[in-house]
Amino acid sequence: MKKQYVFMCMLMATIQFAQAQFTLDGEFRPRTEYRHGFGSIIPDAADAGFGISTRIRLNAGYQVDAYKFYLSLQDVMVWGENRQILPYDQNNSFAVFQAWAEINLGEGFSTKLGRQVLSYDDQRIMGGLDWAQQGRNHDAALLKYKKGKFLADFGLAFNQDYSHPTGFVSTGTGYNTTGFFSYKTMQYLYLKQAWENFSGSLLLLNNGFQKFDTNNNPDGVNSIQTLGTHLDYKKGSFGVAANAFLQAGDNVDGAYLLGLDFSYKASDKIELGAGLEFMSGNDTSTPDTEAFFPLYGTNHKFNGFMDYFFVGNHANSTGLFDVHVSANFKLSETSGLLVKVLNFSGEQDLPSGEKSLGTELDLVFSKSFKGYALKLGYSQMFASDGMYELKGVAENAASDMQNWAWAMLVIKPKFLNGTN
Repeated sequence: MKKQYVFMCMLMATIQFAQAQFTLDGEFRPRTEYRHGFGSIIPDAADAGFGISTRIRLNAGYQVDAYKFYLSLQDVMVWGENRQILPYDQNNSFAVFQAWAEINLGEGFSTKLGRQVLSYDDQRIMGGLDWAQQGRNHDAALLKYKKGKFLADFGLAFNQDYSHPTGFVSTGTGYNTTGFFSYKTMQYLYLKQAWENFSGSLLLLNNGFQKFDTNNNPDGVNSIQTLGTHLDYKKGSFGVAANAFLQAGDNVDGAYLLGLDFSYKASDKIELGAGLEFMSGNDTSTPDTEAFFPLYGTNHKFNGFMDYFFVGNHANSTGLFDVHVSANFKLSETSGLLVKVLNFSGEQDLPSGEKSLGTELDLVFSKSFKGYALKLGYSQMFASDGMYELKGVAENAASDMQNWAWAMLVIKPKFLNGTN
């Protein structure tokens, strides 16, 4: 009788699995970094930084006709930060990175609920920030529609600190921070239409940031609206992409971002690129905040890999004018080299009247092996007088060499990929 019961349970499980798709995969990503001017000018008296961090993820997906379910568990470790034989994780970095369900509503409609990555277009305003070991996620609810080459996403989010005894209090801080902030509320509409060689999208985004009174008590929200478009055209060897966004609201008045990038595939082994980007900054002669901030984009991808701008820094500052050129070389079937040069200036003058900030050189070598990949990077900042002023380091007290080097191993094992 017991054998028959076990057999029936196994049969029912097999039938259920036969109607579903189950995937189980992971990621092991250690990265070594030598930092001697990464993120900011390093003074001559300061020592270079060196460390190794590792991201580990375990991802499980389950899909049937009615719904999809996805779970991603993550831990980010810095080598040596945990004292040996400690019975717990000292850095408390283990987290649920994603946990969502997407329910099929029929006729092209679905709803996606839970912790998820929100990534659109080139990730200028909303992206997954995959370079950061911890990544970026949102606790949100989406209503999605897709038909042919048209899609529409309507998203809602509301962040609450349940430990607060009364009212609705966000875990985030106000908008006027150095960049590490979280919204209280979010609503957005994203529309995209694609054709054969051209695609265009429209983003309407509203964020409410926790507002505080003079006694530092929660007092409603400050709202900021971001409206803009991303356009992409590709035909043959030529491509062009454009971004145009405006910001306005309680804390921002008339801020803007304009970007234009060209690409040209010169041969099977060489792809060239050139572009520019304007982001408005604050005019010190007026009390209004006119500085654009790219909010939840993958900012490491833009404005130099050394992260001098808009990566936990440069918010509500002089803005930025970035001119860049690049060349991507295919060295072999499994290896490539990216060379990129960027020149930076402030969109507004610094207090001294200086605008020029400097030039950055970025090099990235990538090599794929059977089952894993290796990436090596080197960047150097050639700072102008304005950069020392912007970062608050006297030029005669700064190191002559501002550079950063890194090496990263990426292994993504696929444990199960069952489609029956």
